[in-house]
Amino acid sequence: MTTPRTASIARAQQILGDRPLFLDTETTGLDPRAEIVEIALVDHDGSLLLESLVKPTRRIPWDATRVHGISNEMVADAPTWAELWPQVQALLAGRRVGIYNAEFDLRMIQQSHAAHRVSHTAAGSNAFCIMKLYAEFFGERGSYGDFRWQSLDKAARQCGIDLLNSHRAAADARLARAVLAYMAGGGGIGN
Repeated sequence: MTTPRTASIARAQQILGDRPLFLDTETTGLDPRAEIVEIALVDHDGSLLLESLVKPTRRIPWDATRVHGISNEMVADAPTWAELWPQVQALLAGRRVGIYNAEFDLRMIQQSHAAHRVSHTAAGSNAFCIMKLYAEFFGERGSYGDFRWQSLDKAARQCGIDLLNSHRAAADARLARAVLAYMAGGGGIGN
């Protein structure tokens, strides 16, 4: 009998076989007008393909800076999203893209497109959500019977991964990669 955990292990193995990229962003916040202030793309082998601060159209609120440490001064001379997007788009072209909480990062890409008047190109057609896959793997049920999502920090601790969840894009993309690799390896006991 196939369980959600064994299905998630098989899916993680299949995805890793596709040699995906891993993407993470840091943002000005969570609201409908929030924008990307940092983006990183990590290749399947852990090498860093892109890491860049991004100058938003609005100031970074203190609450956001408190989370990721990125200040308005740090992004003052950074490229804008409109300047950076062609490079990001070229790296994403034709590749599967793993994102921990893909829905959020894909929404931030679309919101950054809107804020910087970048034509709305599909950014998520090859994306998959590591957070949702990990929820199936971990198997904790919520009050409605669905699988409870775990934060990236919690997932790393549950997997015994020593990488820090620093709330910086490159480190978090590498951490998401490590969580997927842990799942693909069967995740220790209870396979």
